[in-house]
Amino acid sequence: MEASVIVCTYNRAESLMDTLGALKLQQTAPDRTWEVIVVDNNSSDHTRQIVTEFIKDWPVLRYEFESQQGLSHARNHGIACAQGKVLLFTDDDVLPEQDWLETTLRGLEKYQASACGGYIAPIWETLPPEWLTERFYGFLAIRTDRTDDYPITEASQAPFGANMAMRRAVFDRVGLFDTNRGRKGKVLASGEDGEMFERILAAGLKAVFLGESRVHHKVEAFRMTKRYFRRWRFQTSRNLAASRGVPGTRRLCNIPLYLFQQFMCANFNAIVGHLTQPSDEAFNREMIVCHFLGTFLGLWQVRHQYREV
Repeated sequence: MEASVIVCTYNRAESLMDTLGALKLQQTAPDRTWEVIVVDNNSSDHTRQIVTEFIKDWPVLRYEFESQQGLSHARNHGIACAQGKVLLFTDDDVLPEQDWLETTLRGLEKYQASACGGYIAPIWETLPPEWLTERFYGFLAIRTDRTDDYPITEASQAPFGANMAMRRAVFDRVGLFDTNRGRKGKVLASGEDGEMFERILAAGLKAVFLGESRVHHKVEAFRMTKRYFRRWRFQTSRNLAASRGVPGTRRLCNIPLYLFQQFMCANFNAIVGHLTQPSDEAFNREMIVCHFLGTFLGLWQVRHQYREV
């Protein structure tokens, strides 16, 4: 089989139905062989019934269940049971364009690449607030800054999971997604996509961005609030600090002492920002404070591991 589309889902049955509807409308080459795998990561809603209804007249669709909570666990489950030579990933709140699958596969072939990502446009449930400018799009897994094809050479350019693909051989070479990272239930941690592409690039494999590989990502109103962004930044930084650590020898409660000075500066900058800067810059400075708080908690939580080392 040429391709497997992997959709991991958690308690988003109605939204998943829209995603499957969009995938069912994919326009591919007549001889293209592909499948869709939905990995249910412990949903308590009617996710399974939704998938079962689609399977009745769409035999390329398969249902899988992953009991270990976490997006990385679900993705690794999908990889294990996929039959395709190329694995495409999208999410249960995403609507791929009708040529998404074909464009992605042709792009990988054209550039002889091992991995790729693509354009992610927002579907706003409500108009975004004034402070939510493009500088924050990455927190919402939106990527609209470029529409051309270009090589991915740094982990900072890593695609988002809403629109990315890898050849199966990539996972044989660099391993699966890190299960210590990524969203787990309602915990808004991330970093697993970037870390995967770090390994891909370190292995000397070619990765590209495909401007014509396009999906549309729903952005619910609750995700356009400062409270959501603070929570995302805090939980993600906590997760990264616990899994990757932070350099530094002189420590207090496993926190390098130099971080405390940086934290105080960040607080001062945030206060000044709210008094003198535009709303997006002011909130960006506040997010940096949230980053430090999450980092402190993540390091403190693994302090015993540090002592053992």
